[in-house]
Amino acid sequence: MSTPHTPPPAGRKRSDVRRNEQRLLDAAAAVFVRAGVDAPVREIAAESGLGMGTIYRHFPTRAELVVAVFRHQVDALAAAAHTAPAAGTPYEVLRLWVHRFADFLVTKHGLAEALHSDQAGFESLHNEFVERLLPVLDQLLKASAAAGSTRADIRAYDFMLAVGNLCIGVETFPDYQARRMIDLLLAGLTRPAPTPPAGEPK
Repeated sequence: MSTPHTPPPAGRKRSDVRRNEQRLLDAAAAVFVRAGVDAPVREIAAESGLGMGTIYRHFPTRAELVVAVFRHQVDALAAAAHTAPAAGTPYEVLRLWVHRFADFLVTKHGLAEALHSDQAGFESLHNEFVERLLPVLDQLLKASAAAGSTRADIRAYDFMLAVGNLCIGVETFPDYQARRMIDLLLAGLTRPAPTPPAGEPK
């Protein structure tokens, strides 16, 4: 039986710490997508419901926080390959994943600045995300093509580069709508419904 002065069991404490860290990373990712990686820590604190002291205990520097958010987003995107697809067609699942990938790229664009002179570290993280996420995107593209929704001749690497290029404008133009441009790209992959033979109802 514990008293108010008895410390919680180590396992419970670790569980609480992990939950707080997940809340913090989810909140930081949302704030970074909305306001960039230079957003004030107080915005992350407000989004997460945690104190600023808790944030600094987990991540003493902004670079550490940005890298942690980067890895957190990669983990979430990679997990899509190992979980049951959400309700919807393979094309809709692909579209949702690509939108989440675009949000991730916003964080990645700020990663180089956050790491400053650590070019080797930046390149290592870039290579890690490509190696982990390219197979996931390939799987989603093939599922959509197998369902007859999109073309089957799209290479995952080419498509990933195209999405990345469409996201670059976010840094330069405040009114740029990356998701709208990505939807136009996705629409270009779709296969038109077959035209019925002459004489049959359309």
